[in-house]
Order: sequence, then structure tokens, then C-alpha cells
Amino acid sequence: MKIFKILFVAFLAISFSGFSQTPTDFLSKEFHKSRRDALRSKMPANSVSVVFANPLRNRANDVDFVFHQDPNFYYLTGYREPNGVLVLFSENQTDENGQSYNEILYVQKRDARAEQWNGKRLGIEGAKNELGFKMAFNSEEFAASKINFKSFDRLFIEKFNDDYRNSARDNAEVYDLVLAFKEKADYNPKNFLSPMKKQIYELVKSTPIENSANVAQIIGRALVYDPSLKNDEDLMKFKDATSNDLKKELKQKISLKLDAKTNIDITFLSRNLATLREVKTKEELVLLTKAVRISAIGQAEVMKAMKPHMSETELQGIHEFVYKKYGAEYEGYPSIVGAGNNGCILHYIENSKTKVGNELVLMDLGAEYRGYTADVTRTIPANGKFSKEQKAIYNLVFKGQEEGIKGYLIGESMGKPNLIARKIANEGLFKLGIIKSVDEKHPYFPHGTSHHIGLDVHDPGNYGNFEENMVVTMEPGIYIPEGSNCDKKWWGIGVRIEDDILVTKNGPVNLSAEAPRTVEEIEKMMAKKSVLNDFVLPDLDK
Repeated sequence: MKIFKILFVAFLAISFSGFSQTPTDFLSKEFHKSRRDALRSKMPANSVSVVFANPLRNRANDVDFVFHQDPNFYYLTGYREPNGVLVLFSENQTDENGQSYNEILYVQKRDARAEQWNGKRLGIEGAKNELGFKMAFNSEEFAASKINFKSFDRLFIEKFNDDYRNSARDNAEVYDLVLAFKEKADYNPKNFLSPMKKQIYELVKSTPIENSANVAQIIGRALVYDPSLKNDEDLMKFKDATSNDLKKELKQKISLKLDAKTNIDITFLSRNLATLREVKTKEELVLLTKAVRISAIGQAEVMKAMKPHMSETELQGIHEFVYKKYGAEYEGYPSIVGAGNNGCILHYIENSKTKVGNELVLMDLGAEYRGYTADVTRTIPANGKFSKEQKAIYNLVFKGQEEGIKGYLIGESMGKPNLIARKIANEGLFKLGIIKSVDEKHPYFPHGTSHHIGLDVHDPGNYGNFEENMVVTMEPGIYIPEGSNCDKKWWGIGVRIEDDILVTKNGPVNLSAEAPRTVEEIEKMMAKKSVLNDFVLPDLDK
């Protein structure tokens, strides 16, 4: 009987665990630890890094947006809840009990009432057991911690965006955590400078007053790249000053700012995490490849299902249904489905056209799988057949993409594919009579072709040369909106083809190749029967 009871309890445990299955293919705690170790290896002696989780963001009234973790915080910790803090030390520290540690994770405390409404929290024990942290505390303990941030030679943080609010739900939200940090670290944004502002300050300090007109021009050009410089009252006054006496006075004030001392650095983390994140590990490539394949299959299924009577929103829904069918948690970014002239709007997300008709439909979508985001675009004719004009523009973009992908080689400049695609586009547009010369400046190819993907759809990177295990998009596009300075037969044609390319020792690999790309392949796929053909809902307007 005792053996029977043991077996019965074991059976119940197995049975009930099946009812609460959750994904098991997230990145391992060893992966996140390796990323912390990699960052720590770049930190100078006697330094500390502080990284904050994302806050909850309000959607309306008492409803929040679905929470999404800050990618850098997730990369370093694996923690998928709001209101956390990671403190990473360059060397081992010792606590009051003589225990050695080099990192601390602060997490949301367990709260039965909150968990009843919003789901289980990991808590301190979860942070230790599931995420592998030896030292973990509740976030509300951060303010009372005895970490003396001012005692370190260098204190690394990311620039605060201050786009979180104090909801007064508790005293350990990101709003409170950042406030506590600023007090503990003696944070004053006037005491540290962005790289561009520092460069301009140094220029003001070193340039004789009689040559200050040149500096004023440089400041004016810098405003294009860093509009936040407009908030620097002394710098703006110096730019516009006509009196040498006023310039001397402002130059002295700016020089004092340049000499101000602080241990806070807001560029180290973003720069070094970009270097780490732009090259993917084997573990990351498994998840990223799956996200890309899911997105490519979604494109293929929509090709089969698309009909002229469908709306942009319906087509968006089919893509996203495929994502959910494969277990992808989210879309990596707002889905873009633009028919006709809407396809000429680069980040068109309204998707509100009620019938796509016989126009080209540009579909730029990506599944997010276990945090990793694809970015795949196809442009297809709603009626299943490209017109003569549509085909001409499409094949021009396709040729540019094909030739550009050949440049995804280790050691090659990441700017090379863009130059290749633009040259092909200009030559083709000239041949079609859309532009008057191959050197004409025109608005029909308005964006670059290549960006990293990963935990962000536009993953950070240094954009130097291609390295092994980078995953970078190749997305040339030609857009001829209504009213363009060319024959009307081209108006409303917008074409973008985007694939996610893995850089390898053996050359580029197109991870999204399962989505047809050539005119012939697309038309052939669109002629196939869709499993959704018989999915008909009641007419609610009758």
C-alpha cells in the first residue's frame, strides 16, 4: 500500500505538471553568466556597472502594456520581470559576513496578492536557483543597500530616458530605484558629457576667440546629429554670440564644465554591449534562426491565403497567427502591411485599408521567439500576378539584393552591400526613365540596406566590418509614391525585399530563404491552395 501511495503521488505530480507546461528553450543561466563575465572583462579596475530593468508602462487607465524586458538587462540576467537592478563589480567585494561576491541582482519581491492577479514572480530564490545569482535581494532593499557608488573610480550606467512614471503601487518600481540610485551616486547630468558634447566643449576651449565663427558652424551641424545639444543654454548662446566679450565669458563657463569631475560614464555600457551583442553565440543562433524561419513561413502562408478582397489587417492577422502557432510570444516590432501607395510609407503600421485590390502589398513583419526577433519583408501582388510595371521594379530590387548579399563576407565593410544595391537601383531607374541620370539625387531609395538583428529588431552594433556569426538584414527598397516626378504608371509602387543573412566562414547564409523571393516563385506559391480558404466567419453586417 505504501508503494502504491508513492507511485500515485508521483503520477499526480507528472500529470499536473503537464497541465502547466511552459517553454523550456529559453537561454540558459550559463549563457547569461557568460555575458556578464564578458562585460566584466572589459571593465577597468575599481569600477561598477548598474543596469536597470524596464518598468511597466501604462496603456490606459488601469491597463498596462504587455511587459517587455530591456534587451541589455535580459542579455545580462535572463530576468523577464519589471523593476529589477543588476549591479556588476569589476572585482570581488566582501559583505558584512565575509561572503565574497562580484554581482548582485535585485528583483521584485514575492507577493501573493499581486501574483494572484498577474502571475507568479521569480523572487529571491528563483533569482538564485533559476538565474544562477549567488547574491540576490528584493528590489525594495536597493535603496537601503550600503553600496558606496561614489567610492569607485568608474561608475557605468546607460543614459536615463526618464520615460517611466511613479504609479505609487509600491516603493520599488523603476521610478523609485532610479531615484534611489541618483541620490546614492550623487548623479548630476551636468557633470558628465556625451561624446559629441565633450568633443564640442574641447573645441570651444581650444579654439581662439578670433576663430570662433568656425566653431559656431560646427555646433550648428552637430545639432542635426544630436538635437539634445539645444538644451545646453551656454553652448547655444556661444553659437549665436556676436560680441567677443560674451564669447570669452561663455568659453570660460564651458571650459569649467569640461573640467568637472565625475565617476559616472554613460557611454561604456552601450558601446561594449553593442560589441558583445553584434556577434551571436551558438545558443543565440538557435533561437534567432527559429524566429526567422517562423517569419518566413508566415510570409509563405500569406502568399497562399491572399485575396484581393482581404484587408491589410486581415493579412497582418494571418502572419501573427502563424507566429503564435509556433509558440512565438510577440511580434518583434509593429507589423507593416501596406497595399499600393501605403507600401511607400516606410514604417506604415496603421494597416487600415479595407481591400488590397489588385495592388502590390508590402509586408514587413518579424516574429519574436524567446526574446530574439526576425525581420523579413516580402512584396507580392494581391491578385497573384505581377503587372509589367510591378515586375520591372521588383526585379530591380531583387537584383540589388542578390548582388548585395554576395558582399556579406568576413572582413568586408558593412557598408558595401548598400553601395552595391544603390548602384544597381540607380542604373535601373535611369534605364526605365524614372530618373534622368544615374547620378541624379532622388527619393526613391531612402534607406540603408543592412542592420543587425537579435534581441532588438535593430540590434546594437559598431557597423564596421562583417564578422563570423553576425546576423544582418539585406533590405533594398524602391518606393514611388503618388505624385512623384515620373510617369504615372509607376505611381503607388513600393517594393522592399528583406532577408536575414548569417555571416559564416563559408559565405553568407540566407536564414529566411523559405519565403519565396523571385517573381516566379511568388506567383507559383500564390497559386497554391491555402488551409484558410474554407475558414469563413459569419457576416456581422447582415
